[in-house]
Amino acid sequence: MFGNLLKNLSILKKFLFINFIFFTIIGLFTFIYLKNVQPNLIKKKSSNHIEVINNTIDNLKRLEVKFIEEDIRKFLFSTRFLFQNLDRVIFFDNELNLVGDTDTLDLDPRAFSKRLDTVELEILNEKKTKEIVEEKNINIGNDNSVSLKDIIFNYAASKNFGIHFTFTQDEFKKFKLTTIKNVIQKDKNIGYIAITENANDVKAAIDERKSFVIRTAIAVGAVIFIFSFVLNRYFLKPIKNLVGYTESIKNKNPKTISIKTLKLRNDELGQLSNSLDDMTHQLQKRIAQAENFSTDLVHEIRNPLASLKSASEILHETNDMNQRIKLIDILSHDVQRIERLITDYSQILKDEVALSKEKIKKLDVEPIIKSVVDDFNNLYKLKRGINISYENDGKNGYYINGIENRIEQIVANLLDNAISFSKDSQKVLVKVSKIDNNKVMINILDEGQGFKEKDTNKIFKRFYSNRPDKFGQHSGLGLNIVKNLVDLHNASIKASNRPNQNGASMKIIFPRA
Repeated sequence: MFGNLLKNLSILKKFLFINFIFFTIIGLFTFIYLKNVQPNLIKKKSSNHIEVINNTIDNLKRLEVKFIEEDIRKFLFSTRFLFQNLDRVIFFDNELNLVGDTDTLDLDPRAFSKRLDTVELEILNEKKTKEIVEEKNINIGNDNSVSLKDIIFNYAASKNFGIHFTFTQDEFKKFKLTTIKNVIQKDKNIGYIAITENANDVKAAIDERKSFVIRTAIAVGAVIFIFSFVLNRYFLKPIKNLVGYTESIKNKNPKTISIKTLKLRNDELGQLSNSLDDMTHQLQKRIAQAENFSTDLVHEIRNPLASLKSASEILHETNDMNQRIKLIDILSHDVQRIERLITDYSQILKDEVALSKEKIKKLDVEPIIKSVVDDFNNLYKLKRGINISYENDGKNGYYINGIENRIEQIVANLLDNAISFSKDSQKVLVKVSKIDNNKVMINILDEGQGFKEKDTNKIFKRFYSNRPDKFGQHSGLGLNIVKNLVDLHNASIKASNRPNQNGASMKIIFPRA
């Protein structure tokens, strides 16, 4: 349930919710701590009261002191060191009459002789084991009508009678801690002892801890607020813009969200924005190309299909054998044409996928060209008597940055194009050279009829073909594929007729690696 709740929240809401849960838990533990800190501090301070009271009762029993004013007065003077660090010690008899109060006596040890009775010294130096008793903390508050006698009277009638009883009073900006205990001699209750001490240090410690918690909570809250603001403004908001950008593109919204500002950032979000924008433009470009390509393909297939339909209808109706043979040839050429179009189109799609995975590296084009030339010689020298030769300008190392199999494809397509225009027993020459010291040129020359087009750039357009006599052998995509591969290598290609002789020239100029 908790996981499903977080799943449906935004990052900012998740952050705030987790912090809320965290600080709720911390706040709970803090509340428990603050609730228990006061009783713990009071217990620590009252333990001294208990020890003094126990020692005092032992001394009263040993000295057989009666709970009358004169005896208690003498006892206080004789055992003054026992009470010198306490604010006030009060003695009541069993009828709650005041019989002794250190506030009315001067117990400063400087006012007395340093000599003490040996017995008294033994009693005072005796270390008693601390009695573990039940304590009850009663906060009297600001009700000044509640007197110490009232407290003792209630103590005598309560279940706490016979054990040490501790309570606090917070009045007149003073925090007092009082511990009372009854005194029993010979199984008879003879009076009560009350120790009252100013415990402002306890109050201050408690207030200091509360103040620290409050200051810490405010500081942490401020940090969370600032961090949430920064997180939302500089991270989450840009991410929302990127999400909106992708959604607008997916939904083909004409009002596409701009991420120009995000692209200017030098951090990871800037890199992500640039990558996303580049990827989007590449996808849009490829989608546009695919749409145009599909439209062109449909258009190109429509013509041979129409021809097929017409030829098949005439073939069905005619009985003239010569005419039937001509119609069958037309049908064969049209089928070849359609087959070639589909094959080349499929190859282009495969090349698009393959190109995205291939990496450009430094390579020498000379061995690549020699390998393609040898393959074509083995095929066309015997078949048509066409000789394909290779030349270079005598230099070494024709290095470019490219993809090896794509360079092979470029040379092979251009050789195939040159051979298609060549007659049997003609020659084709492939030359490689360095120009301007920073470029490598591949030149493919044939002895065919050359180009009829005034604008030779037409031949690189998709589905363009000027071979009506060999209609079925070519789709008009070969040179378009070459042009795309040349552009991929940041190179250029130029078609022209050879000067002073028949034939065509294809020049590809690569940047030198």
